[in-house]
Amino acid sequence: MFRFRRKLPVFLLVCAASLLFSCASSPSAAEKDGVDTSTRKYTSEDAASYEISRIQKISEEKVVEAFWRSKLLLDANPRFSSAQSLYASYEAKVVGLYKKAVAQKDYLEALRLFNSLDAVGYAELASLKMQRNELESAVLRGVPGFSAPQSSFSTLAACVKGTVTVFVDKGVKVQGRVGYNDSVLGSGFFIDRSGYIITNHHVIADCVDPEYKGFARLYVYLAEDPDTRIPARIIGYDENVDLALLKTEVEAPYVFTLGSSESLDVGDKVYAIGSPLGLDRTLTSGIISSKDRELFSAGKVFQIDAAVNSGNSGGPLIDSKGDVQAIVFAGVQNYQGLNFAIPVEYLRYELPLFYAKGKRKAAWIGCYGRTKRRAGSGAVNEGLSVEYVMPSSPAARSGLTVGETIVGISGRRISSLDDLKADFMRREIGTILNLRTLDASGGAHERIVYLDERPDAPGNVVYTHDVIAEALVPLLGMQLSHSSSLNRNQYVVSRIVRGSVAESSGFNVDDTVSVQDVQVDPSGDFAVVQIFAKKRNNGYLDVGVGYTVPLDSQNYF
Repeated sequence: MFRFRRKLPVFLLVCAASLLFSCASSPSAAEKDGVDTSTRKYTSEDAASYEISRIQKISEEKVVEAFWRSKLLLDANPRFSSAQSLYASYEAKVVGLYKKAVAQKDYLEALRLFNSLDAVGYAELASLKMQRNELESAVLRGVPGFSAPQSSFSTLAACVKGTVTVFVDKGVKVQGRVGYNDSVLGSGFFIDRSGYIITNHHVIADCVDPEYKGFARLYVYLAEDPDTRIPARIIGYDENVDLALLKTEVEAPYVFTLGSSESLDVGDKVYAIGSPLGLDRTLTSGIISSKDRELFSAGKVFQIDAAVNSGNSGGPLIDSKGDVQAIVFAGVQNYQGLNFAIPVEYLRYELPLFYAKGKRKAAWIGCYGRTKRRAGSGAVNEGLSVEYVMPSSPAARSGLTVGETIVGISGRRISSLDDLKADFMRREIGTILNLRTLDASGGAHERIVYLDERPDAPGNVVYTHDVIAEALVPLLGMQLSHSSSLNRNQYVVSRIVRGSVAESSGFNVDDTVSVQDVQVDPSGDFAVVQIFAKKRNNGYLDVGVGYTVPLDSQNYF
């Protein structure tokens, strides 16, 4: 079913007004007893007390989030002794958790806690047993693809031995009273001598999808032994970047080295290895056609013209030295040469998290924005412009506002949306960060934010948590202001986001807009927005327009 945002029925409004009038006119029990019933004035102490109760409740499951919120409370109320003591108590708890993680050699958890303490300005950071560089080195120790010795490259033909065919057996599917073998074929490649394999998440999705109730068993076939099924298990995966880490109990015949695709450029030659249509040990070649295709929310991917077909997904894209530069993940059927691959950097960012944590979820702070480019300079990036902040989100609580430009994260320079996405990939959900921002006049600010779990459809969360005048900023790229006190659906455009649907549709500031309906598809993937508009470009004629807009994109962060 479609979900509608409805107006309250008139009779409910009348009932509500009557109730308010009766409450205002009838004497309360307190008044009858002679108690002072003058309007209570809520003070900053009352607000702080309420926030303290909320923080204490949150801390039952999320100590770091409670620590972050206690820091925000203290910054807003530096003289309140209750805020001071609350912050001190959670600071001690986080330090204690850090020490426990170090003692248990859970270095990924220790790094998350260390970064969080650093972001809030913990005074005794230098006295902690392990510092950031030590923790980052310890995190990578033993992670497949980073620490194990790799095979020495000789020829491209030798690389083929390091690939596998990934096979998901889904039993028998019955159609028209006839049974068919149901399976999924993909490709993969070894990154460690002990049998760790990389493939795409969508290849093994049925094995980890809690809503899938059917039969699913995971196997791989070695390139040199295509007749033997080898059982495999899933170590970690991330649906958002379409990557997965598998493990088999075999010694890899060849191990690939993870390269650095940052050195690749358009026109560079690359080679894809995989099992298209089950034809294992297939090697094709082509070039990098583009480096910045926006196909999914995680970040930009490569477009390649190497021949890729169904079954290639998860295979390595290598350079002439045999180094993995990307992971093949999609092709467009019936369009020869239009294929795509995930940059190997995404794999590098997420491998330690796959290895230590298993399932990986993306992080966000509740914003929508675009890369800010210097006026008149073409492609010179200046940072990430914040175009929308969702109410009650981590960004909103931190004080981040629309119009600010993010230029740094915990000491690291941020010049674009891609930079921020890459930084978030390296971090665990539940980490506190320090954002450096510039306002419209160039004033610098420090915002302490908490990384929350990114929803599957951020646009749907925005739509259900904000008024339509604000929610249309990320959905269509236009901000609205009420233009009539009689018709609550009547608006005037107050802002247009550069590069948005609204801009490409010819909307301008001061155009009149009437929002007729917004329907969210049951899948949660898109919404249909229906409006009547009087646009300057159309001579202010009243025109009905419908837009189908995705509820997820790279621009949510």
